[in-house]
Amino acid sequence: MIHYIYRDMVSMLRYLPYGLITGIPAAAILLYVMKKAGRSEDKKPAALLPVVLFAFYFALMMVITFLSRESGCSSGGMDLKLFSTWGINKRNNAFVVENVLLFIPYGFLGCLAFGRIRRFFACLALGAATSLGIESLQLITGRGFFQIDDILTNILGTVIGFLIYRIFFHKFHKKD
Repeated sequence: MIHYIYRDMVSMLRYLPYGLITGIPAAAILLYVMKKAGRSEDKKPAALLPVVLFAFYFALMMVITFLSRESGCSSGGMDLKLFSTWGINKRNNAFVVENVLLFIPYGFLGCLAFGRIRRFFACLALGAATSLGIESLQLITGRGFFQIDDILTNILGTVIGFLIYRIFFHKFHKKD
């Protein structure tokens, strides 16, 4: 299983330039929205760096979840059976672990970039909404299956990212 995860992660590096290219407009749009909402007026450029990193990572996730598959690679089906992907074989188990790993930086960077996301349920909602959006778009575009397991593993990854943020910044017991 580790072999599959390693091979898949290395193969995703080829999408990094596309993620960076799409990250530029994503970061610009996010910064523009924050400026219009009055949330970036008093922030120094260094304080906006986490927002830019979050936008770049979001763009990279979108590139990976959509461009790493050929169009029509699935029939656009749905799998609503809980835990249906785990235990079938090492390849499927690797996909489950990769879904968790993909969202760990997302949860961490979400907390780093946005004060409101530093609350557990807000971070959980961010992961759930993003994952549901990805799965729905995969279903609509035919670039993957809508799987309830993917949503759960993505949420788990977001929550792990949240916990890493909390531990890393020693704010586990401090109220935001």
